[in-house]
Amino acid sequence: MAATPKPASTVVLMDELSRVYLTKRPLTMKFMGGFHVFPGGAVESQDRFVENDYVNCDKARLSISLSHYIAAARELFEEVGILLGNTIDGFPVILPKEKEMKYRNDLVKGDIPFIRVLEQEKLYFDPQCLTYFGQIITPEESPIRFDTRFFLAKLPQGQTPEPDQKEIDGALWINPEEALTAFQNKKIKLAPPTILTLQAIIDYQKRGVLKMSVTREDLMKLLKDL
Repeated sequence: MAATPKPASTVVLMDELSRVYLTKRPLTMKFMGGFHVFPGGAVESQDRFVENDYVNCDKARLSISLSHYIAAARELFEEVGILLGNTIDGFPVILPKEKEMKYRNDLVKGDIPFIRVLEQEKLYFDPQCLTYFGQIITPEESPIRFDTRFFLAKLPQGQTPEPDQKEIDGALWINPEEALTAFQNKKIKLAPPTILTLQAIIDYQKRGVLKMSVTREDLMKLLKDL
C-alpha cells in the first residue's frame, strides 16, 4: 500500500538580481543528504490557522489552504532566518540576532507556533507576499511521500539569509540557469522537484508567467535520468 503524502510547503526565495537561494542538506541526513534544495518542510499541526489579528485571513484571495502559507513562512524563518512579517506601517522588520535565534530554536522544537512570533513582535503577515505557483506529489513508488506546494517570495529589504547550521551545510545565491548547468556538470545534486521548480522559474523570468504543471510522468522521467 502506498504511503500517504504529507502536506508540505517549499519557498523559492529570490533577490533583486533574480537569483534564487539554494541550501545544501548535510551528507549525514538519511533523506536527500548532500542535495541542494529550497527552504521548506512539512505542514505542522501548529500551522493550522486560528483566528488572529496579525494574519490577513481573507481566504477568498488565497489559492490554497492558509496552513500551507503559514508553513512556508515558518520554514523560511526557521531554516534561513528570513521573516515575512511587517510592522503596522508595512515596513519589514530586522530582529536583534539573539531574539531571532531564540525564536528560530523555539519554532524548530515546536515550543511556539509561527503566529506567536507575530503576536509577540506585533508583526503582520500577509500570505500574498508568497506567490503560489505549483504542486508536486511524490510518486506512489516512494516510501516517503509529500504533497508539496511551491511558493515564490522576494527577499525582504534589509534582511540577509543565515542558514541553520544544524540542518544546512552551506547555501548560495545562484541564477536558476546556472544552477541547472551546475547540476548537469555534476557540481551539485538536485532532486527532480528542485529541477522542475528551477525550470518553472526560468520560464517565469523569460515569459512572465509563473506556473508549474507537473505530471507523474515528468517525475518518473527525471528519476530515471538521474
